[in-house]
Amino acid sequence: MANPIIRIHDISTNEVVDREMTDTEHAKWLSEKAEQKIAADTQAATAAAKTSAQTKLAALGLTADEIAAL
Repeated sequence: MANPIIRIHDISTNEVVDREMTDTEHAKWLSEKAEQKIAADTQAATAAAKTSAQTKLAALGLTADEIAAL
């Protein structure tokens, strides 16, 4: 399978070159993409846990100000 195409734009000469990624570039790109997905998933899980905790505290009768103070 061919690697994805990348575009390199030299702004000093306004030259644009489209070429296939090298195997090393492609591996790095896939690794960075996986890291970004992990970070996004972690952020979503953290936000969901925070919302859940706030909902449970509100169910116990705490006000929004009291929850924020915690």
